[in-house]
Amino acid sequence: MSKFFDGVPAVEDVNFDLFRAETLGIVGESGSGKTTLARCILRAINPDEGTARFLSEGGWVDLHAMTERQLVPLRREIQMVFQDPFASLNPRMTVQEIIEEPLIIHGFRNRRERQQKLLQILDLVQLAQDSMTRYPHAFSGGQRQRIGIARALILRPSLVVCDESVSALDVSVQAQIINLLEDLQHELGLTYMFVAHDLSVVKHICDRVLVMHRGKVVEAGEIDEVFNNPQEDYTKLLLSAIPSPDPDIPLDPLDRHALGL
Repeated sequence: MSKFFDGVPAVEDVNFDLFRAETLGIVGESGSGKTTLARCILRAINPDEGTARFLSEGGWVDLHAMTERQLVPLRREIQMVFQDPFASLNPRMTVQEIIEEPLIIHGFRNRRERQQKLLQILDLVQLAQDSMTRYPHAFSGGQRQRIGIARALILRPSLVVCDESVSALDVSVQAQIINLLEDLQHELGLTYMFVAHDLSVVKHICDRVLVMHRGKVVEAGEIDEVFNNPQEDYTKLLLSAIPSPDPDIPLDPLDRHALGL
C-alpha cells in the first residue's frame, strides 16, 4: 500500500496482516505515516496503489477497488474512534442524535429498535440513560470519548480503528478508557487497529505492533518480542524515550539540563 502527497511518500510499501479479535498497534513519531495508513484502510483517503483485503460478512473484498457506493454497506463493519472526543462530536446534537445517526444512515427505520440498540450501547460503554438528552459540552473528556466509542460500536462493526483515541485524556481517564476497550473487545469480539505514540499504552493493550518511520514499516512482531528485543535502531530509540517509573534511575544528562538541574 502506498500514498503520496505532492510526490512525497507518506506511506510506502506497507504490508501486514490483521487477525480477528486481536489488537495491532501502529507506532512511530509524528509524521511517520501512522494516521495516513489508518485512513487509507478506512478509505477516508484513497491510496495511490495497493490493496486492502477485508473479510466482510459477504466474503473477501478489496476495499481499495470498491466505489464509494459499494463501500456504504461495509461502513457498518469498519468504524473509527477519533483522537479528540470534543471535536469529533457535533455540539448541536444530543447524545441520542449522535449515536443514532449511524443507524438512521444505514436504514434502521424502526424507532423502537433504534431506542433499544441505543440503550444497550449506553450500558456497554457505562453511560447513564439520562445522558441521551444532553449535549457534548455537558460531559467530561472521558465521557465524551465513551460517546464516541458508542457511536462507533452502535452498528456492531468487526474492525475498529482507534486513532490516538486516549492521547487527549488525563492519565487516570486513559486507564479507564483502555480497560473499557479491552472489555468491549472480549464481549463483542472486536478487532482493533490502535494508532498511538504512547508506547506504554501500546504495550498494555496490543498483541502485535508495527513500528513506522518515514512512511515505512521498519519493524513488526509480537508486542513482547519487539519491546524486549528490538532489532532496529529506530525502535530502540523510540523505546528509550519511555519514561521510567523508578525514581532511583539517574537522569540522562539532556534531561537534567532540560529541568535546569
